[in-house]
Amino acid sequence: MDKKNAFYAQSGGVTAVINASAAGVIEAVRENNATIGKLYAGLNGIVGALQEDLIDTSKESLSDIAALKHTPGGAFGSCRYKMNDYKDSPAEYERLIEVFKAHNIGYFFYNGGGDSADTCLKVSQISAKMGYPIQAIHIPKTIDNDLPLTDCSPGFGSVAKYIATSTKEASLDIESMSGSSTKVFILEVMGRHAGWIAASGGLAAEQAGDPPHIILFPEIPFSRELFIKKVEQTVHEKGFCVIVASEGAQYSDGAHISGSINKDAFGHQQLGGVAPTLASMIKQSTAYKYHWAMADYLQRSARHIASKTDVDQAYAVGRAAVEMAVQGKHSVMVSIERGSGKKYSWSLGEAPLEKVANMEKKMPRSFITKDGYGITQKARDYLEPLIAGEDYPPFKNGIPSYVRLKNVLVPKKLPKGFKV
Repeated sequence: MDKKNAFYAQSGGVTAVINASAAGVIEAVRENNATIGKLYAGLNGIVGALQEDLIDTSKESLSDIAALKHTPGGAFGSCRYKMNDYKDSPAEYERLIEVFKAHNIGYFFYNGGGDSADTCLKVSQISAKMGYPIQAIHIPKTIDNDLPLTDCSPGFGSVAKYIATSTKEASLDIESMSGSSTKVFILEVMGRHAGWIAASGGLAAEQAGDPPHIILFPEIPFSRELFIKKVEQTVHEKGFCVIVASEGAQYSDGAHISGSINKDAFGHQQLGGVAPTLASMIKQSTAYKYHWAMADYLQRSARHIASKTDVDQAYAVGRAAVEMAVQGKHSVMVSIERGSGKKYSWSLGEAPLEKVANMEKKMPRSFITKDGYGITQKARDYLEPLIAGEDYPPFKNGIPSYVRLKNVLVPKKLPKGFKV
C-alpha cells in the first residue's frame, strides 16, 4: 500500500511551547515510518499549503528537532488566515486538495486554537466530499486557555507562570517605592473574552491582602466608580495598589475599556491599551503617581521561565496526534484530562472537532471572588499545577540558546501559484 505523507502547520499567535508540540509530531512520524511517509510543514501555517511552500522536515537533524522543545516562537512560521466556508470560497479548498494530492498528503495536523479547530474540521469534511479524504487531527494550542473539552490548553501554563512571576516581582518594586513615589501599578495581559491569564496574576499572592489587589476579568462587567473606589481603599490600607487587567475587560454593555476599530482576519477586534486607559482614569480621579506595563508578546514568548507541566503537555499532544492518525482517527482534537486524585495528574484523550470549533471556555464564576476583583481557592487549586516545575533552556554567553531550523522547501509540482 502506498504510504501517505503528512502535513503539519502552526496557526495563530505562537507560544513558548508550540515548538515542543512540533517536536512531538516530527519524532512520532519518524517512529511510525512504516505507516506515514514524509512529514511536510507549512511555511507560515496553512498559507504554506495554499502556496505550495512545503518544508521537508526530514532534512532536520535529530538534535535540532529535540532542541525545538526548549525554543519559543513558531519554527515554521505561523499565520492568521481564515479559510472561508466552501460555498463562499471553493477555490481555496480546491487548491488545498490539489497541493495535497500533488504531494501525496493524507494526514493533516493543525496546531492552533479555536479558529484552527474550525479549519481542521472543514478540511476533514470537505476533502471527503471532494473524493480525497484527509485525516485531520487538531493539536491544541492557545495561551488564552479557552478551548473547550480539555482541562487546559498547551501554551497557557507558561504564560500563567510568567504573569504570576512578573506580578510578584513588580509588586515588590512598587511596594519599595510607594512611600514617596509610585502608588499604583497596572499590568495589562492578554485575554479577549476569557480571564484565565489575568487570573494567573493572582497566584503571586501568598496570603489574603497580598498583591495583586485588583484583577479585571472580561467575565465581570467593569464599573469605573467601583474601580476607583477600590483603588483608593487599597492605597489607603496598603500604601500601594497593584492591578492585573485583561485586555478584554469590558463594561456591562459589552463595550471594551479599550480597543481598536481594526479587526484581524477572523473578525476579532484588535485589543490593547486597557492599562493606559485605566491609568488615565486614576489620574483624573486621584493624585496617585502610577506606572503601567503591557506584557504583550513577552508573555507568550518567555521560554526562559516556562512551566515544565506545560512543556510536557505540549510535547505529548503532538505525539498523540500522530498516534491517533495511525489508529485511523480523524476530525478530533487531542485533549488533556485532569486526574481526580488530590495529587495533580493528567492524561490524554480526544474531543470531536464539531464540539470544539469556534467555542470558548470562559472563567467559571466560582473561580472569581464575590467582589469580582480576585481569584478563589478553587481557581488557585486549578491554576497552580499548571505552572508547576521548571524546564530551563540551555544558556550560552548568558542568554538562552535557541535552535533555528534549515526549513528546506520541497520542489513545487504545480505550475501555478495561489494568491492569498
